[in-house]
Amino acid sequence: MNMLQGLLNRVSMPLLEEPAPSHEQLENIFQAALRSPDHGRLNPYRFIVIGGEQRQALGELFVERLLALNPEADEKACNKARNMPLRAPLLVALVACPRQHAKVPVAEQVCTTACAGQNILHAAFAQGLGAVWRTGWVAEDKEIIRRLGLKEDEQMLGYIYLGTPKNPAKSAPAIDSSTFVSSWAGNQ
Repeated sequence: MNMLQGLLNRVSMPLLEEPAPSHEQLENIFQAALRSPDHGRLNPYRFIVIGGEQRQALGELFVERLLALNPEADEKACNKARNMPLRAPLLVALVACPRQHAKVPVAEQVCTTACAGQNILHAAFAQGLGAVWRTGWVAEDKEIIRRLGLKEDEQMLGYIYLGTPKNPAKSAPAIDSSTFVSSWAGNQ
């Protein structure tokens, strides 16, 4: 697949199974992430890999936090939280690590991290893997973030789930770009 085909056809693939990406595939994914636009070459990101038994431990942390936030949570809600990390054989927590810089604002560095996340999705797709970027309360909860080892000045942008697609990729939906594009008319 050429690069433009990949960019035009990548879709999220939420139904994932074993095997997880190989070491070589994962290295390709991270090398692609490191190619995100990075003004000042600050590398304002890091990636936390969660695989194997760590996924179960993360699921138990999700349940612990769910019950702390909602002591009335029923067994169904607890099981859903427990199984979230098990929906893929490998997760990558995407973390923005902005640094103070005179010419590169924090917001731009967070955008760099988001671009790294997008490159992870594209690199997975290019290698025939499935990937989906998930957020929600488990990416925002301060205690989960702390227990994953994030520092106060870091920001969790979500979890990227990686694995082998259970089903063939669906076709990317056609979108009329004119809905999103306009031309500037100059100073008025």
